[in-house]
Amino acid sequence: MAIVRISGPQAEVIGRQLFDAPGDQPWDSHRVLYGHVRDPASGERLDEALLLLMKAPRSFTREDVLELHCHGGLIAVARVLELVLASGARRARPGEFSQRAFLNGRLDLTRAEAISELITARSRRAAQLALAGLDGGLQRRISALRERLLDQLAELEARVDFEEDLPPLDPQALVAELEAVRQELQGLVAEAGVGQLLRDGLKVAIIGRPNVGKSSLLNALSRRERAIVTELPGTTRDLLESELVLQGVPLTLLDTAGIRATDDPVERLGIERSRQALAAADAVLLLVDLSEGWTAADSELRAQLPAAVPSLVVGNKADRAAGDTPAQVEVVISALAGHGLEELAAALLARCGHSLAPGLEVALNARQRDLAAVAATSLAGSLEAAAAGLPWDFWTIDLRQAARCLGEITGEEVNEAVLDRVFSRFCIGK
Repeated sequence: MAIVRISGPQAEVIGRQLFDAPGDQPWDSHRVLYGHVRDPASGERLDEALLLLMKAPRSFTREDVLELHCHGGLIAVARVLELVLASGARRARPGEFSQRAFLNGRLDLTRAEAISELITARSRRAAQLALAGLDGGLQRRISALRERLLDQLAELEARVDFEEDLPPLDPQALVAELEAVRQELQGLVAEAGVGQLLRDGLKVAIIGRPNVGKSSLLNALSRRERAIVTELPGTTRDLLESELVLQGVPLTLLDTAGIRATDDPVERLGIERSRQALAAADAVLLLVDLSEGWTAADSELRAQLPAAVPSLVVGNKADRAAGDTPAQVEVVISALAGHGLEELAAALLARCGHSLAPGLEVALNARQRDLAAVAATSLAGSLEAAAAGLPWDFWTIDLRQAARCLGEITGEEVNEAVLDRVFSRFCIGK
């Protein structure tokens, strides 16, 4: 099934021109009609369809909205859409339905962004976070913090002009309130990284010497034979990718060619791509062959790991280990036997900051996180003015900026350029 959606004051007019509803079916709001989409010029029937009319303000956009529920498939839908456009409608821009809902007061900006995040969610946990935003959890939290700041700002600005007519203001209580809001904002900023992890996932490069079991690990974690596994070193010549979800986090695993000196031009090309994948990865698993122990080549590879990228040293082939586990190894597994994989997943995600995820209720996206961070920094400026004993009007400068940033998160203070940037990331039809 496919849906052609029209929003605006002419939606019902276009629907009545194109839709033939047999019998005496009333065109009432939120009532489904059965009939056919017909070309008014030729009388040709284009599709058997259902029509749903939702009159303003009881619609997603708070405008008149009409939906034609057509059969799926390219030809029928394309012909219906062409007919709708020829009748005076135009194609929606990315996110335009959600943008109209925001501009008409149906959604705040956090709820609108949550729609996009729900559509693009790559795991159940990410979808749950998006639903929490869609239910208004984030909006309520940010608005409550902003109201607390506005209350303090009102008290300060009143004292700037009319201090002699008002009771004394307790500066210690005001400072304590600003500090409490600042700490809560810092907590939200810290949790935003976990939310980003759940939404975007991680690109994890598996590196190591040839024949340490990188392809076996990829297959074990993917639960399918994604890569060819042999006893011969240098089997993997190109990057292999596999997508999966571990503990709610989407992962893209990259099985890289074993890094070593070689005269084989094809293998050298694979090794170069491995180095490029290492540089672009969000996290790295350095795999070590426990049957051979820690080698000089392992030390050389470890020295090449980017300092800013989380990494984990994993000892493989535990069932064939030759002696004690090397001190450098943090997790022990057997990829072929499937042992230790849960421990590996937990250690990797913990290394990447996933430990807060189970109790996470709401999470800021990148735009919201940046604004919350600016608000927290602005509050620090107000607190510095307080510590320096400056007059009340010096306190208000940064406090007003903090409140403005929180208003921009929810859309209470936002300009057209910001809206265009936010909604341009949406898909067509949302």
